[in-house]
Amino acid sequence: MSELKLSEPTSLRWYSNPEARHWRAPSTLQTSNGLANAPTAFHRSFPNYSPTPLVSLPALATELGVSKVYLKDESSRLGLPSFKILGASWAIAQVLSRRIGLSLEGLTLDKLRNSVKEYIQEHQDLCLIAATDGNHGRGVAHMARLVGLKCSIFVPSNVSPISRNYIASEGAEVTVHEGDYDEAVARAFETSEQDRQHCLFIQDTAWDGYEEIPKMIVEGYTTLFSEVDDYLTQNQERPPSLVVVPVGVGSLAHSAVLHHRSASLKSPPPSLLSVEPTNAPCVLTSFVAGRSVTIRTRDTVMPGLCCGTPSSLGWSDLQSGFDAAVSVTDDHAVRALEKLKGLGSSVGPCGAATLAGVEQALGLGGNDSVLTEERRRSMGMDKESVVVLICTEGPEVYNGLSK
Repeated sequence: MSELKLSEPTSLRWYSNPEARHWRAPSTLQTSNGLANAPTAFHRSFPNYSPTPLVSLPALATELGVSKVYLKDESSRLGLPSFKILGASWAIAQVLSRRIGLSLEGLTLDKLRNSVKEYIQEHQDLCLIAATDGNHGRGVAHMARLVGLKCSIFVPSNVSPISRNYIASEGAEVTVHEGDYDEAVARAFETSEQDRQHCLFIQDTAWDGYEEIPKMIVEGYTTLFSEVDDYLTQNQERPPSLVVVPVGVGSLAHSAVLHHRSASLKSPPPSLLSVEPTNAPCVLTSFVAGRSVTIRTRDTVMPGLCCGTPSSLGWSDLQSGFDAAVSVTDDHAVRALEKLKGLGSSVGPCGAATLAGVEQALGLGGNDSVLTEERRRSMGMDKESVVVLICTEGPEVYNGLSK
């Protein structure tokens, strides 16, 4: 895989694919064990489960010139301030069930916890290992604590001390690697390979030869998109016209594209817009290049999106299924965060990136009305459109900025 060195500042800010809405995923997203809706059923067994809010923001709808804008607020999900626990918990449930011989059918958190306890008593202790730039590692650590396992998390040096402390508070051992996210992943994988009998590597990015567990994580994220559909249907609202997704390696985006590009989808498919930091636009850069590439990242107030290589598992589907992609500056993400805070939604910079992204895509604040109209048409947006912003995290402290 080739590496592209980003210029300063990057000129990559927009990409569109007019054929995306006509493309359909080769198959609907099925769980690794063929059980329909199994991830959501498992998540519902958690004692603190409830669908996260889908918040209507009429002021933003007026500003964007659409009918409705909703914020899918993942600031409190199963006891954590991020959606990442959905993927981590489902992947860990499957990996542990396979190890200890437990059926996924009717699996609950209590049943998994009790079975793990019996296995450890009769056989051996186990340790979950992962690398993270924040929320995935905290999700893995949280799940390890819930089921009674040891946990070791590797983080790149740009992860803030407060984020490291949150992970450690779940009982995990945190190792800081003096390198970027991709290097931390490599270090975590090497560590797990040294003791495969006791160590279980749970990573949300894929590469050739490591795709099964990332696929399980993608499956776990489907709970989020199913909740959006359920809410809109139950409240007799129109289905989304545009879904805006923040992107790191692309696992959440992969779940979005498979959910919304399913051949069995009954309603007209929405446009999909991906959003990345200008300091780490690995998916946008790959879209423009026409192939998956590795880029050199720089620090950003959106460390959860600071990734240099798209996940190999989802790359082909992302390339075919996303209508558009943008990158946003740190300043723009912070302005979007403050705007959402003023509207009553307290989020982190990665979560606010989707608002910054749709503003960037539409050229809001600029003087080029022709550009704005061209981009609206490319995403199928009009005054009747329903926009869903996926807000992936709650407020955090990044690089000294208190959000």
